[in-house]
Amino acid sequence: MRPECLVVEFRVTGDDCPLAEASRATGASIDAAPPLVREDGYTLLRASTADQTVGDVLDEDDRVRFLHGSRVDGRHNYRCLSKERCVVHDLVDVGFLVESVHHRDGTERHVGAVVGYDVLDVVIEAASDRVGVSLERVTTLGEEGDTPVAQRWDLTPAQEAAIQAAIAAGYFDIPRQATASEVADDLDISKSAFLERLRRGQGSLFTQLFGDP
Repeated sequence: MRPECLVVEFRVTGDDCPLAEASRATGASIDAAPPLVREDGYTLLRASTADQTVGDVLDEDDRVRFLHGSRVDGRHNYRCLSKERCVVHDLVDVGFLVESVHHRDGTERHVGAVVGYDVLDVVIEAASDRVGVSLERVTTLGEEGDTPVAQRWDLTPAQEAAIQAAIAAGYFDIPRQATASEVADDLDISKSAFLERLRRGQGSLFTQLFGDP
């Protein structure tokens, strides 16, 4: 019998890769794609954030080469090569199937899958040898809940940027950590434009989650 495929989420502290250092130095929230290792040992990093100071920190990091930045809908997108091996690669080597990495103020959230609890134990042990790690969530991946890799939430880039910026700024926190005007300033758009994008994005997400009445 094949072992169960488990969806897991790890909380990691103490990583010293460039994105972790940039998040720690700026307090920024950074969304990152799984880092890719090239044959020459360099790691390709791809990240997005609402905080433009992240680019300044990466630019000053001696481990980073060929940094490229762009700005789309209030988000700063970065691609670069790094000499530093990310901790997630240690987890991948022992069976972690990484899907996303999120950095916030020096703490990381790794989301992915493992095949069976035995592999999960090995992954946790491998992470513990290098960083602080805690298992935040583990669920069984069933056929009904397994969406195709190519499927994405039907949001425009502007709506996604508005929601991401609101989350990063604590707009949804209780008590609220930022006003609509402050989030709009981060995106360099008007308050009314931010609220319209946010509401349209929320409406699209809720419709996809609960159906259209």
